[in-house]
Amino acid sequence: MHPMLNMAVKAARRAGSIITRASEDISVLTVNDKGYNDFVSEVDVASERAIIEVLSKAYPNHGFLGEESGLSKEAENIWIIDPLDGTTNFLHGYPQYSVSIALQHRGEITQAVVYDPNRNELFTATKGQGAYLNDRRIRVSKKSKMQDCLIGTGFPFRDFTHLACYLSTLEELIRETSGIRRPGSAALDLAYTAAGRFDAFFEIGLSKWDIAAGGLLITEAGGIVSDFRGRENWLDTGNIIASTPKIYEPLIDIIQKHLSAELKAQ
Repeated sequence: MHPMLNMAVKAARRAGSIITRASEDISVLTVNDKGYNDFVSEVDVASERAIIEVLSKAYPNHGFLGEESGLSKEAENIWIIDPLDGTTNFLHGYPQYSVSIALQHRGEITQAVVYDPNRNELFTATKGQGAYLNDRRIRVSKKSKMQDCLIGTGFPFRDFTHLACYLSTLEELIRETSGIRRPGSAALDLAYTAAGRFDAFFEIGLSKWDIAAGGLLITEAGGIVSDFRGRENWLDTGNIIASTPKIYEPLIDIIQKHLSAELKAQ
């Protein structure tokens, strides 16, 4: 395992321990609103602090981009962190959330960790060295027909600007696929796609910390990741399609058919 990946795993497990302890009595937690349907708990903050503490001690010259703390400084190496992806699930006792950590080196994602503390599942990847689940190599599914595919996604819950086109996309996909799932943690959904549990995933308007680690897992597992126009700037637009290669084209064709003018321009 790459030394930087090993350190990211250490940080993710420490954050996972904090989250697991807190999950035993959610009622005592302090929760604040960041905005409409956007919550942050003291667990998010403590988890992010623990991750940054581990990584900054090992790499004092690195920068950090965290969901709760923002960008610490510009640097050649930036750790992109979601300390608790799926906070709403966590606060409801719904066991589908994760810790996501990625390293961006000179603009390129090179290390990735997505950790599910509920199932003790650790998804990891180093660029050029494949993707793994608990040290076992994983690959995207081999599905070749849309009607056989299970698609992961996320519903708009804060910004409803593109709700109409999203619903029309869902309507067609419901008819054309085996099923649609919306578990509520994009990082974990991408990890599941890398492991072949989902055949594809798409969502509108995500943040870098939601998708940085998961995107590398997908490509290292043999999948394709792009934005809605088929370009590689999904990390910047936040509009992401990730899939097994054989269904990428039919999936992006369906999604593009229903895009609003604004989304087409992004």
